[in-house]
Amino acid sequence: MSIALLEVRALSKSFGGIRATDNVDLTVQEGEIHAVIGPNGAGKTTLIAQLAGMLPSDSGQIVFAGRDVTRLPTHARARLGMARSFQTTSIFHDLSVLDNTLLAVQAHAGHSYRFGQKARSDARLTAPAMAALEQIGLAGKAGLSARKLSHGEHRQLEIAMALAGKYILLLLDEPMAGMGAEESAQMVDLLRGLKSQKSMLLIEHDMDVVFALADRITVMVSGKTIASGAPETIRADENVRRAYLGEETSGDA
Repeated sequence: MSIALLEVRALSKSFGGIRATDNVDLTVQEGEIHAVIGPNGAGKTTLIAQLAGMLPSDSGQIVFAGRDVTRLPTHARARLGMARSFQTTSIFHDLSVLDNTLLAVQAHAGHSYRFGQKARSDARLTAPAMAALEQIGLAGKAGLSARKLSHGEHRQLEIAMALAGKYILLLLDEPMAGMGAEESAQMVDLLRGLKSQKSMLLIEHDMDVVFALADRITVMVSGKTIASGAPETIRADENVRRAYLGEETSGDA
């Protein structure tokens, strides 16, 4: 039986009179891709910001790798192995592909930051950085400025940075945003290939991507979770189909 890497218990966050997340419960098992879906305004991005420590929660609990991290700051959660990607990429465009990845290695190891040749001459930094770039297919572009990469390659670089930093849980916020069909398909293949190494919490609007990748799906509407289960269970759930997937429930299987 798989072990719960992340446990979220009755997590809530309000902005004035708006309840962005409302007693949210979910778990992410080791080696699992768990997707969170829902219409705009459902509270998905608020949830992921709470999990990453970028927004304090009003109530509830977040347990990661057996430790209560509810009040820990972002950098402390990252040191424990939790990494977040954003809807827009968060790489340093003026640095090379390799230097971006080296920064991730240094951040996770707690080293003081070193740049340029000094960092590149340290095999303790370059070995995991290049291994990560090789794994996601960017090793041949290690010396390029990150700004010369395509949008899809920027997303790949973010994944490489998470791999190089030895993170064990990836919080992926719309990783396919802005991608064309070919780039999106490549990212699906990449994430599927990483599943044996990393656990993932995935927020994604593209239902084809969700059903291609997710082991389990949690559905949010107006800050609440209305369903959670295997993809086939979610697809057949009449409440989900009515509230989010937009399908008529009468007369269909």
